[in-house]
Amino acid sequence: MTSIDWIVLFGTLIFIVAYGIWKTRGENTVDGYLRGGNDSKWWVIGLSIMATQASAITFLSTPGQAYTDGMRFVQFYFGLPVAMIIISIFFLPLYYKAKIYTAYEYLEGRFDLKTRLLAAFIFLIQRGLAAGITIYAPSIILSALLGWPLQLTTIVIGVLVILYTVSGGTKAVTQTQKQQMAVMMGGMIVAGVLVVMSLPDGVGFKDAMHVAGKMGKLNIVNFEFDLQDRYSFWSGMTGAVFLFLSYFGTDQSQVQRYLSGRTLKESRMGLMMNGLLKVPMQFVILFIGVMVFVYYQYNQPPIFFNDTIREEVVANEEFGQDFLSMESEYQDIFNEKLQVVKDLNEAVESNSETLIETSRHELNRLQNESEELREEAKSLISQALPERETNDKDYIFMNFVMNTMPVGIVGLLFAVIFSAAMSSTSSELNALGSTTTIDFYKRTVNKNASDATYLKNSKLFTLAWGVLAIIFASTLNLFENLIQAVNLIGSLFYPIVLGIFVVAFFFKSIKSNAVFIAAIISQFAVIGVHYLNVQGIAGPLTMGYLWYNAFGCILVVVLSYVVRIFKN
Repeated sequence: MTSIDWIVLFGTLIFIVAYGIWKTRGENTVDGYLRGGNDSKWWVIGLSIMATQASAITFLSTPGQAYTDGMRFVQFYFGLPVAMIIISIFFLPLYYKAKIYTAYEYLEGRFDLKTRLLAAFIFLIQRGLAAGITIYAPSIILSALLGWPLQLTTIVIGVLVILYTVSGGTKAVTQTQKQQMAVMMGGMIVAGVLVVMSLPDGVGFKDAMHVAGKMGKLNIVNFEFDLQDRYSFWSGMTGAVFLFLSYFGTDQSQVQRYLSGRTLKESRMGLMMNGLLKVPMQFVILFIGVMVFVYYQYNQPPIFFNDTIREEVVANEEFGQDFLSMESEYQDIFNEKLQVVKDLNEAVESNSETLIETSRHELNRLQNESEELREEAKSLISQALPERETNDKDYIFMNFVMNTMPVGIVGLLFAVIFSAAMSSTSSELNALGSTTTIDFYKRTVNKNASDATYLKNSKLFTLAWGVLAIIFASTLNLFENLIQAVNLIGSLFYPIVLGIFVVAFFFKSIKSNAVFIAAIISQFAVIGVHYLNVQGIAGPLTMGYLWYNAFGCILVVVLSYVVRIFKN
């Protein structure tokens, strides 16, 4: 990067951290620290909710997901507006009426202390893991792209977040997320425009759309019902709805965002803002990934997008020459494919259906050859560098940025990634500190301490979780795809907590012991099903991980009824 890019990057980050600390100076009450003083406007709540979910993983992985798999991932978000409506109608009034700091406080009044602590404990485990991933995800990518040591990148992100989150609590998180969302969305819009402008002379937006469509990258909706399909209309409207109900309705990192609202109406409007804008936002980010794919139909793409690992394998005496030979073959396929892409553009221009179909068939054949050669290259890397990760999906977008974007924009887009990492991580640490303080320390350790004591311990717990997140981030290995990793972890734990809340809200005859036993059995069942899926021996239980959310939640409800009957 140039000096201008570095100035843009660090200038943006320093401003956000300083702004968060300055805006929340003098915050000295637990209520202000944990609920932000209940003075947030609806649009601030909406931005905060979106920023909490829009982690760095969103901007690193989603374009790469679209590059390799097309637009179908957007179906994952189809159920989001439905979930927002349900939460606004049923969840929010109960939370406001109970005047709670954390979602899990409600469960003690409805059931008992052990059920409250169980739900809070599951949250701490799940969100503690996720906090590590939200730091690790950008760290491993940025360290490779910037040439920084991984540990240094992890510490930089973690320390920046800890500074203002510990200092100002919920209000600092909310205030900084306004700036972070502006940076994130502004940067991605600029990137989207520049990707289209980067297409060769004579290739317009319409031509790019035709190429993307004929190569299967605009596959937005799939109505086929298949439990093993991760992303379809049905998984988005069922499994994903349960996941969103869990995340936005019972996860403290989100509940804390809208509990800071001035009124119930303001919080509802903030949730609905998220429901209306999140799908278009994800569509835009995925579409940018598709346009990057189209760009590489006219410009030679690398056979492997992680330049650091590529240089290592090329320098390897035993395998380097073979890798260079693969690159040469990959170049030949690209040259052949480029001509077919031009033929397709001409066929579309002349409106010749026969030529369009011929070009489409040939283009996809060559694309398959390219992908097969990429897989061979990854296999070679595994042999040459057994300890290195061969999945390069998460490097695709930023590799494109560094090699094609103008001076200043590169720094801005790196600021997007850092800002996204900071926004989601700050919400997570804030929620982890709040839950530890309110649900464990205040409720079971020190019930009658002063407000100052609880404030002090809230900051200490937030700091402790931040340090733990940095340590955990330093021990992780790259998943198949980072955005899938986060959704998988959520799908393993969220459904159980959601099931407990569903029973609490809608099944008044079920008491604490029944739901407590059902929740524990269901948690082991979900983990067991996932293990069987991974091993390939699940049989009729084989399902995409999004379905775990419906399966686990329904299982908690059903087992609660069964246990209640037997206990009676």
